[in-house]
Amino acid sequence: MKQKIIISFFITSFFMISSIVGHAQLKKENFRLGFAYGVGSQNKYPFNAKDYTHEVNFYKILINYRFKEKRKWAFEINLETSYNVVEHQLLNKWYVKEEDADNYLELRDLYTQKRTIKEYVLNCGLIARYKIYNNISAYAIGSLGVMTADKGTERLAKGFAFSDIFGLGLSYEINKVQLGFRYSVRHTSNLELKQPNGGHNTTNTEFSVLYKL
Repeated sequence: MKQKIIISFFITSFFMISSIVGHAQLKKENFRLGFAYGVGSQNKYPFNAKDYTHEVNFYKILINYRFKEKRKWAFEINLETSYNVVEHQLLNKWYVKEEDADNYLELRDLYTQKRTIKEYVLNCGLIARYKIYNNISAYAIGSLGVMTADKGTERLAKGFAFSDIFGLGLSYEINKVQLGFRYSVRHTSNLELKQPNGGHNTTNTEFSVLYKL
């Protein structure tokens, strides 16, 4: 049931965004291009995983389009492609049990070593923005995407998975430049397409610079 809900939400969001883009008269001045850098961890509020470490450094290219603006509110489509470098290590070796796999001892030795994982991610989301004062605004973002990882962990199989993000942020505009800060939570999983699929949760902070065309 959970998988069907997530898949339905993903498909609905995709067609909703496609419909917005298809019916909008795209204007060059509503586009912003930029980049962002951030860090994430499994051991920051609201998460507190003690069985493993999962530290992320990520680099993003951003494409943002403002499709609606009314008074102090604005609504935007946001595309993010990111390259993530993850440092992962299982601390509780008993997490990998005999019933998990015939080669559980081999997997236990593998996962308890510190590993560097590379992720390639594409997220598409919607931003609701509210102007607080002059050039300062606050926003909320919900984003869904796909990713691939070059290594697996005891919680998530190698290869294809989904990346879901919810965040809150602040922006400050100087002429055509928009500086931003975002605090977000991210969940990765593969909807039981492969095992294991315990997934990973991280809390993230990031800084961005976007340029208005």
